[in-house]
Amino acid sequence: MEEIQQSENWSGPAAGVIRAESATGDLRLHEFRSRIFHNTRFLRVWLPPDYDDAAAASRHYPVLYLNDGQNLFEASTAFNGIEWQVDETADRLIREGAVPPMIIVGMDNAGRERIREYMPHRSLHPIMWRAHGTRFPSFLSKEVIPFIDRNYRVAHGPENTGLGGSSLGALIALYTAAVRPGVIGRLLLESPSLWASNRQLIRQSRGVKRWPERVFLGTGTAEAGRKDKDQSMVDDVRELAAIFHRAGLDGTRLKLVVEEDASHHESAWARRFPDALKFLFGTPK
Repeated sequence: MEEIQQSENWSGPAAGVIRAESATGDLRLHEFRSRIFHNTRFLRVWLPPDYDDAAAASRHYPVLYLNDGQNLFEASTAFNGIEWQVDETADRLIREGAVPPMIIVGMDNAGRERIREYMPHRSLHPIMWRAHGTRFPSFLSKEVIPFIDRNYRVAHGPENTGLGGSSLGALIALYTAAVRPGVIGRLLLESPSLWASNRQLIRQSRGVKRWPERVFLGTGTAEAGRKDKDQSMVDDVRELAAIFHRAGLDGTRLKLVVEEDASHHESAWARRFPDALKFLFGTPK
């Protein structure tokens, strides 16, 4: 199913790259040790169709970093067997010319530690007294991004760097963009768990003056499966959109999608991913 190859530039504990044969295109898995989180996870690196072509040997590519990497490319590793179909979507849009060739990096969550790593603030709902999410921006900027820079041909600058996720993975992406302005230029927020920690990140976002150049913000009207909670989650997303607007993000920089009857599920995020990718990285019309 998977083939292990040696990597000359590998700097982690396991000297190998796993090539995932069930993915569309070239998907490479690196076992990655984090000194910041003190654990190991996979980085899933999807490469554009022309990456290894001789004619593209000097080309450098924008990168989109996505949380919950297990759910992005392969049904065999995705939650409940439903993936985002990131590989199929990116391959199709690149070949159609809708987006430029790019690298997409899925950062696996840490399993049982996922909630702790994706929450930057203490919380009563869910109960989380020792949240580690404040470490995530350093994990990304000091560990993951430098590793990808060393091993792949990456275009630099915020205009070539995206970050995103869903649910708590979107929450920590939003937090990272808020506290590290100028690093991320493309932000993908799907069904963000803005209710966490008594909506503290919404309050924190009100004081942020500099946001990424483009933001895709998506949610459904049936996220929680209960009418009052569904409405509350939509209201939170609309409030976040209003915060972005007040900070200067107009319709060319912010796209808000509230999908009727869409739930809090990988299938919904997969369905919206093509539009998100085109908005974030495509050429404005």
